[in-house]
Amino acid sequence: MKIEIRHAEPEDADALQAIYTDEVLYTNTLQLPMPSKTLWRKRLTDIPDNMYMLVAEIEGEVVGSLGLQIMTSKRQRHVASFGVSVKTAAQGKGVGRALINAALDLADNWLDIRRIEITTYTDNTGAIGLYESLGFVIEGEMVDYAYRNGEYVNAYQMARIRKTKNG
Repeated sequence: MKIEIRHAEPEDADALQAIYTDEVLYTNTLQLPMPSKTLWRKRLTDIPDNMYMLVAEIEGEVVGSLGLQIMTSKRQRHVASFGVSVKTAAQGKGVGRALINAALDLADNWLDIRRIEITTYTDNTGAIGLYESLGFVIEGEMVDYAYRNGEYVNAYQMARIRKTKNG
């Protein structure tokens, strides 16, 4: 099984909308249930200059996405954050790792990003393990970070700092 990573195109809107209708998936993100196709078309048509949208495909089917956002503040242009989602049926097959590795390559070797951040719910143990295996560390816990399924939930702030030749 070959995972192909590429930049998202407006034509991917329907596939991404379908992925985000999965309750398991949107429960672990800040997305709301029942996303519209119009919302996804707009997101993929009006991508800001500081945002990179990647998708993962297996045998021509879009099975995941990653958005990498570069901070625009002059004092934080070395910082980016990302969000990643993988279709439930494709989880555990290396799709998330492939998406994150592609984003890390882009950030490290082409965009000169030193710090990459991710926020994840404290009960999303699979994602936490993946992020840690890629060099991310938990920097802190945010209490009552989001409202999910009728209750407030905590989240970890995680980051990976790219090492330079001078430290």
